[in-house]
Amino acid sequence: MRLIRTGLLSGVVGLLMSISAVVFAESDPAIESGPFEKIEQVTAELLLVIADHAEGFPENEPQYFQALNTLLEQHIDFNYIAKSVMGRSAKSATGEQRIEFATKFRNGLIETYGRGLIGYGDEKIVLLNKAPLKPGQRMVSVKQEIQAEGAVYPMEYSMALSKKTGQWKAINVVINGINMRNIFRSQFANAVQRAGGDIDVVIADWSAE
Repeated sequence: MRLIRTGLLSGVVGLLMSISAVVFAESDPAIESGPFEKIEQVTAELLLVIADHAEGFPENEPQYFQALNTLLEQHIDFNYIAKSVMGRSAKSATGEQRIEFATKFRNGLIETYGRGLIGYGDEKIVLLNKAPLKPGQRMVSVKQEIQAEGAVYPMEYSMALSKKTGQWKAINVVINGINMRNIFRSQFANAVQRAGGDIDVVIADWSAE
């Protein structure tokens, strides 16, 4: 199922999905930045990776994907996202199947959206609602816009503070009105139905395109 088309929208969606869970840093939770700062930080780092590889693409595609993976694996909990995408099937899946799907999901996103990201130009990214968090606040909505020539693409991140790690985690992103968690979850559920419940077949055939 091809969910994303080429062009600017592909780059936009790729960027948003790539930073939709940018709150899984491995540093000391006591000095962790808030959800707004994390998104700004990783956005900047991501754009540097794009700039470093844009001129040599696609000949340097393996190196580009590896650079994206090195950056994103530090900040994204792909296991958490993949489990959410699997929905009810996550309960019946084995540990090995969940790990395998998380790996397939991560690689698919990096490759699919990495190709969309490489064409990212001078569009402006604006953080709309940065504000101090209230004492004890454990959930927050982070809103951004990508302002391109003649168009604006809004996005909204649902962020939650993990009691276990003390770090902020993105639990969903809505892009221009499109709920990405629901999109991929529906895709997975439909694939399970077509495969007669065989999760191994779904994992083998999975595509994030």
